[in-house]
Amino acid sequence: MSDDHGDEERAENTRRVGLLTSLLEERGVVSERELDELVEAFVARTGPGQGARIVARAWTDSGFRARLLADANAAVRELGLDMAAGTAPHLRLRVVENTSEVHNLVVCTLCSCYPVAILGPPPTWYKSESYRSRVVRDPRGVLEEFGLELDPALRIRVWDSSAETRYLVVPVRPEGSDDHGEEELAALVSRNALIGTALAGSGAG
Repeated sequence: MSDDHGDEERAENTRRVGLLTSLLEERGVVSERELDELVEAFVARTGPGQGARIVARAWTDSGFRARLLADANAAVRELGLDMAAGTAPHLRLRVVENTSEVHNLVVCTLCSCYPVAILGPPPTWYKSESYRSRVVRDPRGVLEEFGLELDPALRIRVWDSSAETRYLVVPVRPEGSDDHGEEELAALVSRNALIGTALAGSGAG
């Protein structure tokens, strides 16, 4: 999917961040090195790699998987992750699991609510009006645009994120990964698989 408006918005945001960074450096508030360290720390704490860790643990630890599906906020804290991150104590993470019968897909029809604490910033297409409006009406067609053609018998369930609730998809564990450790398994889980627009191990997104 493409979104020219999204690209323009990202370019404008990049320009503004650049201006703010320059002002902070010029006034001696923060150095370039300190900014780099802050960015590196943010990327390490957030981003799809954290979501992949959660999935890998769920695949290998049935007890954790059960706790994750029952109370995701509490379960991810076991991995040192915090959905609230000190800014949104009300935020609830709900984890949904793909099976041989159901494929889950996440959207935010009103804006672009997204589990930034564990997936990092949302991709441009997730925020696009095209994705947000069409995925509820024609989820199968949208998935095909991502290169994902599902079995017609597989039911697709769309979850609408909100200001209070964010969703994370646990994809089906790829065949042939039985002997993989958590680190190897996490490498099979892309950001798109955590949203539901790809399968684990597909390399998409």
